[in-house]
Amino acid sequence: MNVDINTAAPRFEVTDIFDRPINLKDYKGKKVFLGFFRHAGCPFCNLRVHTLTKAHQELKAKGLEMIFFFESKSAVLQRSVFHQEVSPIPLISDPEKQWYDAYGLEASLSKSTLGHMATFARTAIQAKRKSLPMYLMAEGESFSTMPAEFLLDEDLVIRKLYYSQRLSDRMRLDELYDFADKRSPVSLAP
Repeated sequence: MNVDINTAAPRFEVTDIFDRPINLKDYKGKKVFLGFFRHAGCPFCNLRVHTLTKAHQELKAKGLEMIFFFESKSAVLQRSVFHQEVSPIPLISDPEKQWYDAYGLEASLSKSTLGHMATFARTAIQAKRKSLPMYLMAEGESFSTMPAEFLLDEDLVIRKLYYSQRLSDRMRLDELYDFADKRSPVSLAP
């Protein structure tokens, strides 16, 4: 079941792959981008992570924090030099998909297959040119997971969400900048 805008974000208290405790409540007073990605070898997701990582410092200076979730096991993410370099952005391993379920992420074999058929070759070439990881899925990772992104205001209320319909389908980067620049509406948080 999807979450909705203008509702409190499901709260999590986890440890990221760098062994740092990450508690969503500690982000109260800041705007937050939550990115839910597929597996660590997904070129679609790694291109997005690359783009977001490049914008991270500028968005952070505007008051927007980022937290990334992957369905890959922590050990898989830790073996990847690319994913290690995502730090200081917290990278959460969620192979049981507890938080994917809490945030209503979709598993769709048909959408994933269509995305692979339509744009995989082009995306793989783009990822290769940027030296981004791309490899077969590890044990427990899913071919059908569809990405999603959420923007939370200072009260940790979901103000914008985007459930991808295609594997390369994400919020526009200018939407993140606009969100970081705008004052939040009156709080609806309890």
